[in-house]
Amino acid sequence: MLLVAGSLFPLFACATPPVNPAARAEFEATNDPLEPTNRVIFEGNDIFYSFLVRPVAKAYNWAIPEFGRNRIHDFLQNLNEPVIWANDVLQGEWHAADVTAGRFMANTTWGVGGLFDIAGKTGLEKQSGDFGQTLYHYGVPSGPYLVLPILGPSDPRDAVGMGVDGEADPFDWLAQYYGHGGATWYRFGAEGVDEYSRHMDEIDELKKNSIDYYAAFRSLWRQRRDAELRHDRPAPTPAGLDSLYDVPTAPAQTQGALKPSLGNVD
Repeated sequence: MLLVAGSLFPLFACATPPVNPAARAEFEATNDPLEPTNRVIFEGNDIFYSFLVRPVAKAYNWAIPEFGRNRIHDFLQNLNEPVIWANDVLQGEWHAADVTAGRFMANTTWGVGGLFDIAGKTGLEKQSGDFGQTLYHYGVPSGPYLVLPILGPSDPRDAVGMGVDGEADPFDWLAQYYGHGGATWYRFGAEGVDEYSRHMDEIDELKKNSIDYYAAFRSLWRQRRDAELRHDRPAPTPAGLDSLYDVPTAPAQTQGALKPSLGNVD
């Protein structure tokens, strides 16, 4: 990955807006001015995941029964709940924060340290909450689309958010405090393998059926991320669109003039 990263700097000079109006409009719509660089990193990530993470994920699926994989997944998800709760509070998402607190307490106790998603079975669904989302809530712009080495699709706002969330994670603090700093990296690797193993088939389908795998992946990430930023609420309707299909009505004085006068009927 260092060799790939070292070859990126000359490509920044290529990331200039095109002159052609149609190409310029598409360039601005994708908000991907660093596309040449991003594509190189994307290809490097694809090689990393295809030749390293994928074999590990396939071995993981083969060696561990689905029941065991689900327990690992639920445990890893439960570790993320305190950071989700903190960001929901910062955003004023009180219901989401309440649900997250309930999930964490229920799954940590009755769910045997988070190995079982007991809360999910009672209707307390997992919420979204991260510092990138918090920055969005307070109006911080996303900046251009970025592909980060190993971490994948992002943008400057989310990149900062990931850093803040990592520093704020209480389980990482505990690991450092008790001299187990390596646990953070084990957790990072476990989350990556778990996530990839659950989406291998979808990734294969996307890669096989896409004319442009990079563009398709970018589009899907944006759709998912946009929904997360809104806490899965519907996207706001653009101003003026509500009245686009309104049936025009005549002014009151005109309406009266258009009514037939029964007094004139012979």
